[in-house]
Amino acid sequence: MKRLISQLTINMVLLSFALGQSPTAQEPANSTSEQEVRQMIEKYRTAILQRDVATLEKIWADDYVFVNAAGNVLTKTERLANIKSGATALDSINHQENVTVRVYQNSAVATSRVMLKGKYSGQPISGEYRSTLVWVKGLEGWQLVSNQLTALKPK
Repeated sequence: MKRLISQLTINMVLLSFALGQSPTAQEPANSTSEQEVRQMIEKYRTAILQRDVATLEKIWADDYVFVNAAGNVLTKTERLANIKSGATALDSINHQENVTVRVYQNSAVATSRVMLKGKYSGQPISGEYRSTLVWVKGLEGWQLVSNQLTALKPK
């Protein structure tokens, strides 16, 4: 009986340890990783506004995908071409609420509401959008692997 209780106790400890190390376990708030992601978001914002292709090439992962407000999916190559040609040129990107960042080991999801003004794919844009950014930390640091914009109805 003692052996059974000992074995059960060991199994419970191992199980609780395994669950605590789950790949989906969220890091504590205000972690170093969260601060790094917030810094990358600001770096990304600045690079888009300045049409800094060299910085965007580093920020966007090779397999990066962007889902725009119209539901179109663009690759890194397509987005870079739009920036280089001037078809996409934003005058302002203003966060309308605090950016929420959730870190999960080597990945992070950031959500916010933003006001954009400028042109996208040659068309003028102005309005509020819900933004989702997905970041992954690799050998070169945090890179953006996906983001999506959803247009919000004017109030």
